[in-house]
Amino acid sequence: MVVQKLTELGVDRILVLTAERSVVRWDKAKRARQMHRMKKVAREAAMQSRRVRLPSLEGVEPVGVAAAETGAAMAEPGGGGLDGGCSLLLVGPEGGWTQEELGTHQLVGLGTTILRAETAAIAAGVLMTAMRENRG
Repeated sequence: MVVQKLTELGVDRILVLTAERSVVRWDKAKRARQMHRMKKVAREAAMQSRRVRLPSLEGVEPVGVAAAETGAAMAEPGGGGLDGGCSLLLVGPEGGWTQEELGTHQLVGLGTTILRAETAAIAAGVLMTAMRENRG
């Protein structure tokens, strides 16, 4: 569902992360099947929403690698607002980020309530596309 909604919103990149508190652990064979399935979902969602380009779908990557990218910020309750310097907004697992994962990265809040991971990813997508389109 998340890949479908993010594609419909028009995000450019979807990165599947693995974090310390991630529940799902995929072996190599399952990872390949799931990535194939997510690409099919993205393709169908792009057709439905009349999107010209598919988002880049990448994964499964450790959070530390993604967080080290230039422009990366981490969604975290109590974080600040989204700014133009953020080009990648990482959403954590249901249990949240560990202190080690948070490190000294920029933190971005997604509202005043605690969101499920799926809802947080969609909220992050809305914020990122609104910022890109100067609607935020």
